[in-house]
Amino acid sequence: MVLLTRRHALGLAAGSAATLILPRFSIAQADNRPSITVAVQKITNNGTLDTLFEQSNVGERVFFSHLWEGLIGRDWLGAQGLLPGLASEWKRIDDKTLELTLREGVKFHNGDELTAEDVAFSFSAERMFGDTQPASGKTIDVKVQTVAAGRTTKELPPIVPAVGRRIWPSLLGVEVVDKRTVRFHNGTPDVTMEGRIFRFGSQIMNRRAWDEAATYLDWAKKPITTGPYMVADFKPDVSLTLVAHDEYWGGRPPLKEIRFVEVPEVSSRVNGLLSGEYQFACDIPPDQIEGIEANSAFEVTGSTILNHRITAYDMHHPQLANPLVRRALSHAIDRQAIVDALWGGRTRVPQGLQWDFYGDMFQADWQVPEYNPELARELLKQANYKGDAIPYRVLNNYYTNQVATAQVQVEMWKQAGINVEIQMKENWAQVNERNDTRGMRGWSNSASFNDPVSSIVTQHGPNGEQQQLGEWTNKEANEMAVILETSTDKDLRRKAFRRMLEICEREDPAYDVLHQNATFTAKPKSIKWKAASAFAMDFRQGNWG
Repeated sequence: MVLLTRRHALGLAAGSAATLILPRFSIAQADNRPSITVAVQKITNNGTLDTLFEQSNVGERVFFSHLWEGLIGRDWLGAQGLLPGLASEWKRIDDKTLELTLREGVKFHNGDELTAEDVAFSFSAERMFGDTQPASGKTIDVKVQTVAAGRTTKELPPIVPAVGRRIWPSLLGVEVVDKRTVRFHNGTPDVTMEGRIFRFGSQIMNRRAWDEAATYLDWAKKPITTGPYMVADFKPDVSLTLVAHDEYWGGRPPLKEIRFVEVPEVSSRVNGLLSGEYQFACDIPPDQIEGIEANSAFEVTGSTILNHRITAYDMHHPQLANPLVRRALSHAIDRQAIVDALWGGRTRVPQGLQWDFYGDMFQADWQVPEYNPELARELLKQANYKGDAIPYRVLNNYYTNQVATAQVQVEMWKQAGINVEIQMKENWAQVNERNDTRGMRGWSNSASFNDPVSSIVTQHGPNGEQQQLGEWTNKEANEMAVILETSTDKDLRRKAFRRMLEICEREDPAYDVLHQNATFTAKPKSIKWKAASAFAMDFRQGNWG
């Protein structure tokens, strides 16, 4: 007979319970994926995570391809062309209609399955257009409108419908054909509809999350999307923390967490990288590359991108009202000297506001205005320019080398007899403010798809940002923009683009192209990661480790 003490009995009971119970539970495995911190010059411009509100270079970096996705994707690590995204395929019904089939099994960050209704809502008046109307035709009564009936409408910031119509000037609506099929209906023929679906601002959002958010701003600080990472915490002007969306249709993300931190000073970004505080330091000026790579543990990667640095003109400023003065400003700039001195030859002077990936639309014989200070002086004489100051609004290196570039420009203009005064501004609201002191401003223009509509029309056409800001307009240029947006005749479109270049860069300058932009990112060599030819940073499967 074996006598059991109470302590012994309890021990046996516990052991028996463990034997019986433990196999019924699966022990969670530790998440060994790395977390990284990325130091950036700026996270967003307006304190939201809405692609329509944040049409910016810095927005591209934090939004793609982490958070937001479109029906048609972008080949970030390749030639920047079109790839299947949330749509597995698409086809043209006619010159005004495009049908897309949604990918199966796509989950939003809240667990909802992507449906055609989410797509239609993403391009609805409530979300994108407000009370604006398409440039041609009337909005159509699409099926999704019955789904939306009775739901609360949020007040959109004015910039959202303005950008919506800049991207989609003639979109009538998105028809829900069935759960996985949608049709985009345009009011005019448009050979660029695929590009418009692919571009920055046409990404897809979750309808239920919009409805559940109390206000637009509540939604815009934590949008529910389909990307490989989702918002965990956002502190505007401080940091953005994204965590893995493990139900991502493209495969389990390789990182557990991505934290973007705003570090305006280049030296602080570099020091934080070298000390191990940051794994990536973005927007590295060319003159810092050699010093970083002197440490054999680090490297700087990057290239030119589909973005040009420009100076935009306000034709309503008294000194800029005469196009001869604007032409003089353009001829007084030695662009190659800027590329050589400030960029170490790591970028180039482009052939105007265009890129060779335009294919047949690229104007191969076009060049920026020649550097000719004598011609500049003659144009000033013809304009009867008396030397009055022209203000030039500049941000503190929002663009790499922005301040240094402006200072070089001012000296070149001075040598040609033009008096330009730099005005340092804190944010874009101050830069764009319309008053008597708005003369010129530093800016950049991107090409979001391979057609002139994506840049010269989107930025300078009748719905473009420059005309929406009230800086510049030209009747004939606007007529050419309409041809580019609505014609299907390739030769006619090429001629219209050529004429827009002649007007915007020669006869009645709207802007002055300085150089192609380039972006450089520093990181440890031990991290196996490829930089895109874009501001965007790709941290999906296949680009880590």
